[in-house]
Amino acid sequence: MSRLHIEAHVVDRIGWLRASILGANDGIVSTASLIAGVAAAGAAQSTILLTGVAGLVAGAMSMAAGEYVSVSSQGDAEKADIARETRELETQPEFEREELIGIYEKRGLDRDLAEKVATKLMEGNALETHLRDELGLTSEMSARPVQAALASAASFAAGAALPLALVPVFPGPSLAWIVSGASLLFLAILGVVGAKAGGAPMGKAVARVTFWGAVAMGATAGIGALFGTTVG
Repeated sequence: MSRLHIEAHVVDRIGWLRASILGANDGIVSTASLIAGVAAAGAAQSTILLTGVAGLVAGAMSMAAGEYVSVSSQGDAEKADIARETRELETQPEFEREELIGIYEKRGLDRDLAEKVATKLMEGNALETHLRDELGLTSEMSARPVQAALASAASFAAGAALPLALVPVFPGPSLAWIVSGASLLFLAILGVVGAKAGGAPMGKAVARVTFWGAVAMGATAGIGALFGTTVG
């Protein structure tokens, strides 16, 4: 009796997953660092809250703009490659077929089988075949600037809201420590979620995000305490 073999791949999640994890991580780290630094400097609670809100809004907009510009540039490069490949298939079809045969031979097929595969695939969809096998371009990996921008902005705001929500709850001199400790916990949870969604080892993901988060928050809190300047 045959058993159904089911494979669960995560390659189709790469675009939005990368943007979301990056956005949430930056939201937690940058906002918590701002709050810790200003709190360590002895600022009033209202100033700390205003700083956190400003960091959330500015960071979300910056992430969205940065992702959109970056992924749009990737999309422009992809479009140029597609146009070039389309032109070459129209003007040099035999050369393109030979190029495809060479690719399959390098992957282990003998000449005769490589010719048959190349011919068959080019009869079906020559452009798609060359984009995938020659350039490594697939629909799952294609640039989606709007999706990346929205995912980055939303995830940054969600991440930033976590340490920001602690400001009105824990007023006083211990705020910097409470926000830093809680944010490391938030980062650890984010590392677990990201690892599960991407099918990666959890331990490495958690260690990575918490370590760099601790470095960032420690540096800003240290600077705030060193200068001891009350903002406002």
